[in-house]
Amino acid sequence: MTRPLIITDCDEVLLHMVVPFRQWLDEQHNVHFDMGEPGFVEALRHKDSGIPLERKLVWELLIGFFDTEMHRQQPIAGAIEALGRLSRIADIVVLTNIGERHHQQRIEQLAAHGLHHRVHWNHGGKGPPLAAIVAERQPSVALFIDDLAEHHASVADHAPGVWRLHMVGEPELAPKIAAAPSSHARIDTWSAAEQWITERLAQGPAPFSPPSTDGAFL
Repeated sequence: MTRPLIITDCDEVLLHMVVPFRQWLDEQHNVHFDMGEPGFVEALRHKDSGIPLERKLVWELLIGFFDTEMHRQQPIAGAIEALGRLSRIADIVVLTNIGERHHQQRIEQLAAHGLHHRVHWNHGGKGPPLAAIVAERQPSVALFIDDLAEHHASVADHAPGVWRLHMVGEPELAPKIAAAPSSHARIDTWSAAEQWITERLAQGPAPFSPPSTDGAFL
């Protein structure tokens, strides 16, 4: 066995994403992003007509944002400092659904904020890649952090002995999102999450729980 392992998402856990994305859409594309809607497809509308954007255009805009606008993303309050302290007791990797196209940009983006951790890119559910990471590294205990309920369900299915923390670090978004049923806890601030993480790492592997499904993958 090796040291404890923290596997964390990036967007809305380490860095803000939806707010800078909304600002860019408004400034450059005359698109309104209603964060009260349940998904990107319903949330993005042409400002002049109020008509929702076509699904293809939504994904083109997301790709465009990551192509040129990642510099707009700033750290979630307390994230950098908390990971610095947690790195004294655990290894840390980032598992992000940004895709291979933007993998190197994400590495450089996080490094610019002082986060020099291994970054894994992914599409779809995070359970299989997380299970592979855990199998490779054989940590004494592992803990997963993500803002999307479906990824907690996927990890619960594929790596049930991993602790699962549901965190939505964007204050505008957090009140609109229910706690993930497959997570062990919901904590939206790093000031509160750090102690919970430290305690779980000291406790040992999570108790296994039955698989469940929390929603479709984005």
